[in-house]
Amino acid sequence: MALIDMVMPKMGESIMECTVIQWLKKPGERIDADDSILEVATDKVDTEVPATYSGILKECLVHDGDVVPIGAPIARIETEEMVAQEEIPVPAANAPESVPEHAHSIQEGDVLEAARGLEASISSMRTRPDLAQTASFAGRFYSPLVLNIAREESIGREELDRIPGSGAENRLTKKDILAYVEEGVGRRTEQNGASTAQVRPPISSADQAPVLDHPTAPANSLNGQSDIIQMDRMRKLIAQRMVESKQISAHVSSFVETDMTAIVQWRTKVKDDFKRQTGENLTYTPILIEALVKAIKDFPMINISVDGDRIIVKKSINIGMAVALPSGNLIVPVIHNADQYNLVGLTKKVNDLSNRARENKLTADDLANGTYTMSNIGTFGNVMGTPIILQPQVAIMAFGAILKKPAVIETPQGDLLGIRQLMFLSHSYDHRVVDGSLGGQFVKRVSDYLEGFDTARKL
Repeated sequence: MALIDMVMPKMGESIMECTVIQWLKKPGERIDADDSILEVATDKVDTEVPATYSGILKECLVHDGDVVPIGAPIARIETEEMVAQEEIPVPAANAPESVPEHAHSIQEGDVLEAARGLEASISSMRTRPDLAQTASFAGRFYSPLVLNIAREESIGREELDRIPGSGAENRLTKKDILAYVEEGVGRRTEQNGASTAQVRPPISSADQAPVLDHPTAPANSLNGQSDIIQMDRMRKLIAQRMVESKQISAHVSSFVETDMTAIVQWRTKVKDDFKRQTGENLTYTPILIEALVKAIKDFPMINISVDGDRIIVKKSINIGMAVALPSGNLIVPVIHNADQYNLVGLTKKVNDLSNRARENKLTADDLANGTYTMSNIGTFGNVMGTPIILQPQVAIMAFGAILKKPAVIETPQGDLLGIRQLMFLSHSYDHRVVDGSLGGQFVKRVSDYLEGFDTARKL
């Protein structure tokens, strides 16, 4: 018999701590490896933590509402077999001010960003202990993300308790509180010296189309000539990471216009049958990802990251895809091992991740370990762009709108002028490690695969 300390596992890119929502197992219960034993919340998602060993849960070292650093001990498990010492993760420290020794495993080259994030989080807790240190108001749990939104929107405890929740046991989700803020619900007015609030049910994300530039907080005007809108937490994180990416990477962009006529005609012909056979809507995104994967296999040095003066060549091809949320923010879920899926499999993954992203149901694993990112900016009618690289990756491609244009068509009988479905590919890459030759050849290879699409392929 051995008594093993289980530690809080890594929860995703740049996540240094998480908050315990509730324990799913009790001390004395028998557990198996991979059994979910507690639920935790991060700034991105809520997720369940599986047991790392089989045995008896002897002791819970953290409690509901505790903020726990990644790598800190959370439970003691009595195992029936001895576990090799090197298999047991060693926590760096229990003090929240310290950065865990294994922080570099969160993402290559991301230690400084992680440390800054932890420092900012700790500073935030010190400035507002009533929100940051109290995890439950009136017996109800609030995730760190909900608490941060409440603090930024000046929503007090009593008002927060009155907002209906759509989560388990009436728990308030990010979608609920954003809907409360965005719809102008709960605008407080003073009546007889008492604060009152009107509460409405949360609005389903299915009822809202993603609209970029849609404010997530009510606008305040000082003089009637301008409005002041406070950024929400996700927007602040996006802003910080975009600025840091421009500071880290030497961004260069290349553009190629590709003929999508064959793909447009093929998709129009098969999309109804595809829906009947698979139950999935066939969009252009999985077709674009398929071409990306083929090109990455041809040019593996585009599937890398940078750690100081070292280049890390990734064996897995994990494609991140930018998804617009109802709030107007963006999130990038990842299709892991995208090269192992056929077109039907890619379609299922794309649709599943997109739907769960808009419903705030992604897990930390869904957002982790991307090696190359794509953005379908054509969805918004854009023809081309200069996307910013998602660190620590070294390239990103944006696919523009498919437009009918006059074009020269080469035939054995001579050149003709016709109408073709054309699309721009915009490729941004890190010139520190990707030269113009590689960056240009890669985007051209993606275009070649799209133009050479086999229209005779079967579903």
